[in-house]
This record gives sequence, structure tokens and C-alpha cells, in this order.
Amino acid sequence: MDVRTVVQFAAFTRVLTLVLQAVFNALIPDHAADAFSPPRVEEGGALDGVVEALLGGLSRWDAEHFLFIAERGYVFEHNHAFFPLLPLGLRATAGVLRPLAGWLSLRGRLLLAVAVLNSGLFVLSAAALYGLGRAVLRDRRLALLSSLLFCLTPANVFLAAGYSEALFSALTFAGLGALEGGAPLRASLLLSLATACRANGLANTGFLVYLPLRWGLAQAGGVCRGAGGLGRGLRLVGVGLRFLLTAAVGCVLVALPFAVFQLYGYRTFCTPSLLPEEVPPALLALARVKGYRVPDATQPPPPWCHARPPLLYSYIQDAYWDVGFLRYFQLRQTPNFLLALPVALLVAMAAWTYAAASPALCLRLGLWGERLMGGAGKPASGFLNPRVFVYVVHAGVLLAFGFFCMHVQVLTRFLASSSPVLYWFSAHLLLHHEPLLQEEQQQEQQQDELQEEQQQDELQEEQQQEQKQKEQGSSLHLPRVVWGGLSHNPVTHLLLQWRCCSTLSRWLLGYFTSYWLLGLALHCNFLPWT
Repeated sequence: MDVRTVVQFAAFTRVLTLVLQAVFNALIPDHAADAFSPPRVEEGGALDGVVEALLGGLSRWDAEHFLFIAERGYVFEHNHAFFPLLPLGLRATAGVLRPLAGWLSLRGRLLLAVAVLNSGLFVLSAAALYGLGRAVLRDRRLALLSSLLFCLTPANVFLAAGYSEALFSALTFAGLGALEGGAPLRASLLLSLATACRANGLANTGFLVYLPLRWGLAQAGGVCRGAGGLGRGLRLVGVGLRFLLTAAVGCVLVALPFAVFQLYGYRTFCTPSLLPEEVPPALLALARVKGYRVPDATQPPPPWCHARPPLLYSYIQDAYWDVGFLRYFQLRQTPNFLLALPVALLVAMAAWTYAAASPALCLRLGLWGERLMGGAGKPASGFLNPRVFVYVVHAGVLLAFGFFCMHVQVLTRFLASSSPVLYWFSAHLLLHHEPLLQEEQQQEQQQDELQEEQQQDELQEEQQQEQKQKEQGSSLHLPRVVWGGLSHNPVTHLLLQWRCCSTLSRWLLGYFTSYWLLGLALHCNFLPWT
């Protein structure tokens, strides 16, 4: 089964990632970076050194914030830039590992929790992306190839380390899959959890407006083609109310975690009840040295408390990281723009290719049109089908916001964990421009035809098992068990025949694999990366 292939390859890349980060961390000296590094107060356990040696590469840069929050809570003001769902998940996983408390400190168990939790979440993300691809693309091979490319994501290190990308991608892809499957409430709950993980989850509200609107217009069209009179008017009103209710509830649920977390920050710093003496002395000393703000009931509230609305998240991005419109457009940031260039080009090309293929459909916002159905009355399939429109728009909005308003080097992990378009478009290019994959497709079709003939012969010879074979008939059109082997999936097939691949395929796979590998070598040693 395709899902088994995806899960096996995802699990294989997770094991390889953990092994390589340990090797790189041991061989390459750590760079002396000016990163958040709180003091270790708890005494280490007997196995802490072993865990640090094997998994220490997963705790670099922003991962230290998540580990600190999971261990001690939100002590410093700038900790509130990191949303609470991942720290809660790490703390819960560390609680499951409590029997190891005699050998591992809480810090050691949290680091082990990072490896276990994010590896599992990555596998779930790959499987969820495959399900979403099947629902939207209506093309099994394209969905499979895009999910396998996800396993070689350029943002690999951030989906393995103590960052929230793996959790966010799992919730986002699963939520969008539920929405495409006609379960808006379940989708809203999953996407709400995604917002509790990362602030850009707010952008998912667009899906909860657009897809119900598309469904509503399709239903309204069916009602209008039916009998007229009062009944038709009431049905149209019902369709409109259903859309408004679905979209409103979904948007509220998705925005709620962000609002609650901002309220928590407001109460913590604008109406504090904590005194500095209640903060551990080592952390208070760090705050004084680094200029970190802690809640202090004896001091006036910080300036952001008087803003309208008083958003702590926006203040932290502005004051601590200098995030804002065009602020990163400096000559000295040229290397970071070059790092982000491949992903920016791919997503921009995806948007251009989609718009150029059907400009009229884009002007109609993909809500109706003649391309909703393919030949012989079948639903349109592939990357250029109308269902992909909203995903391309979503990716384009994220690209524009990230390029002009964020630290641009973050763009790779920002897009790779938030949108399936990067993987769908890359797979689309490979399937349409790689002769090796086209030959493989022809071979699969021949195998399927042969299997159909064999099935018909068996049905004629074994009439008593007719019903059983009918139930198995659909599964015979799926790839054989050989696809479950790592050496027989399309991505490894191309990698093993690198010299025979087209130039485009080598460029794409070279980008994915080089960023996959370089990220591990650099990020795990406090060296600058995306």
C-alpha cells in the first residue's frame, strides 16, 4: 500500500536524521553563538551525558526556548513568542518517561521526548499529507511522490529538533484533510490546535471560509436547477445559513488559542502578581545580564500593555527580533536571501504555473467553471485542478508575508511545514519532466492490465470465491508489496539512477537532499542556517 511506503520511508529518514545529527554534533565543534542559554539548575542524572551526546543537536537555537518553557514555564517576556502546545506535549511525554527519573533529569527526559515525539509526528505528517493529496489532487502517483518528497524536506532539521514545525505540519495537514473529507468540525478542532502551536495557524482560517463557500455555491446551484417556489427560497436560505455558521464557528475556533495566549501574556505582565524574589536567583541574574523582562508587580507595566490591542506576540517580534515590513532588506542579509531563494522560486513558480494554466478559473477564484470536471465526467485531477486553487493562494500569501515581513531565512521551514504546495508542485514537475518516472508509470499500467487478466481467469475458475475476489479487486490496482521496500519507491529510484535523471530532476532532488543534509550539519552545531 502507498501509505505503508510513505510511513516506512518517513520512519527510515527519521532514524537516519537522528544518527546523522549525532555524528555531526560529535565531529563538528559548536559555534559560539549568541543564543538563548539558560543556566541548568537541576542536577544531572547518570545518563544525562549520554542523552546529551546522542541528542544534543536537537536542542540548538530556538529549541532551547521550547525545552526551557517545558521545564520551567513562561518566565521571561520573550518566551511568549513560542506557543504552548509543543512545550505541553514535551512535558507530557517526559511524564511518560518518568520511570527513567532515577537515571535522567527532567532536562534529559525532555530531550529524549523531543526525539520520540517529533519523529512520531513527522511520520504522521507524511501520512496526513498523502491523505490530503489523494483528496485534493485526485492523483495517486502525485500524492505518493509528494509525500515521499516531504520525507526529504529542505526543512528536515527543524522537523526533527525541538521546534514546533513537526507538530504544526501534522495538525495542519490532518485538519485540511478532514476539511476536504467533509468534516468541518473535526477540521476546525485540529486547525485550532495548530494555532496553539504556531501563530501562522491563523492563516488557516482562509480554508474554513473558502471551502464551505465552494460547497455552498455548488449546493445553491443544484437548488436553483430544481423546482422553484417558496421551497427553493427556503433551501437557499438554509444553504447560506449553513455556510455562515460553518465558517464563523471554524474561524472562532482557530483564532481562539491565539487570543487566549495573548490574554495570558497580558495578565502575566500587565497585571502581574509576581515579585522578583519569587523568580529563581539564577534566572533572575540571567534576566539582569541579558535585559530580559520578568513579571514584576513592583514596576510599571511594559509599554505594549497600553497599545490597542495589547498584543504581546507582535511586541516581541518587533522589540526582540526586529521583525517588520522590509526591515530585513539590508545588504548584509544577502546570504540569507540566497538561502531562501530556492523555496521562494519554487512556490512562486507554482503560483505562476497554476495561474497561467487557467487564468479565467483564477479570476473566478476557483469557485466554479468548466474545469471542475475532467473527461468522461470524472473529477479533474493533478496539480492544475480547481481544488488546488486555495492552496496556491495560501502558499502565495505565506511567501509574500515571509519574504517582506520576516527574517527571510526562516522562509524555508515556514513554507515547508505550513503548505503542501512545495511538495505537490515539485512532484508535478518530476512526473511531467522525468522520463524515468514516465517509464515506470507505463510499467505499472502494464502490470495492472496483466493483473486484471489474471483476476478474470481466477474468477472464471473459482466461481465459489467470486464475492471474495470482488472485494479484493480494488486492492489489485494498488502498487505491489515491492513498493513497500525503501529501494523501490520513486524517490529512491531516482536517487539511485542520479546520472540518468533529467537536469530538472537533479536540480530538484539536489535542492531537497542538500538542504536536508546541510541543515543537520550546521544547525546542530549552532552554525547559521535557515
